[in-house]
Amino acid sequence: MRTRVRVLPVSGDIILCPTAMPDTFTRPLVISPHFDDAVFSCGAMIAAHPGAVVYTVFSGSPASEITTDWDRHCGFDNAADAMRERSREDDRALDLLAALPDRGAFLDAQYVPFAPPAHAPTQHTIAQALDRALRRHAARTLVIPFGLFHSDHQLVHRACVDVWRAQTELACFAYEDALFRRLPGQLQARLVDLVTRGIIATPAIEHGRADRSHQAAKRDAVNAYASQLKAFGPDGYDDVFSTERYWKLELAARKR
Repeated sequence: MRTRVRVLPVSGDIILCPTAMPDTFTRPLVISPHFDDAVFSCGAMIAAHPGAVVYTVFSGSPASEITTDWDRHCGFDNAADAMRERSREDDRALDLLAALPDRGAFLDAQYVPFAPPAHAPTQHTIAQALDRALRRHAARTLVIPFGLFHSDHQLVHRACVDVWRAQTELACFAYEDALFRRLPGQLQARLVDLVTRGIIATPAIEHGRADRSHQAAKRDAVNAYASQLKAFGPDGYDDVFSTERYWKLELAARKR
């Protein structure tokens, strides 16, 4: 489910923020809570790394008789139709970025109340699925959401951290969740939370502006999510074209 968030218009180019090492995002697996989150938050970086895999966690198909407010805002009569179209939109978006899709079968939070309790996703079951995806794609870099505001994003963030902490040979970067990062105090609260869990988040070093072709590819990919953009409204998603920011995660005990 989406929460309607209005953000102030922002101008300027998309900026990638990789570290100084050229292989920072080698063989990345980008974790997207919902269809569109990875593209909204990381589209230019994904475009710069052809063959990157985007794993969407909440792509499970609900029963057709379910209807939610968000789906109605997106123009759908039922949840099953909504998810089918979102999947097609995501295919088009990732194709524009030369990225590969992989998907979980977990239900979006808006559909969980209508499903049997056993179908509710948990931090543990999501972590298991993510671990399998890492192995399936032999990923060397894990790119995860900070998990800001939205309960689905928070759940995915914690599952991602569980997986990474068990395989710390992986490079791990957190991206700022587009739209939600604009809500006051959300990012700061997550940084404090990470410290209490023994994790240091360091801003990656900016390394110039993204190639214009990557910017253009991201804009085209964002526009592929027509149903989602309809619900946000014409001035409700400008933040997705702002600076893409990444933070390198390290265990505090290993920080030198």
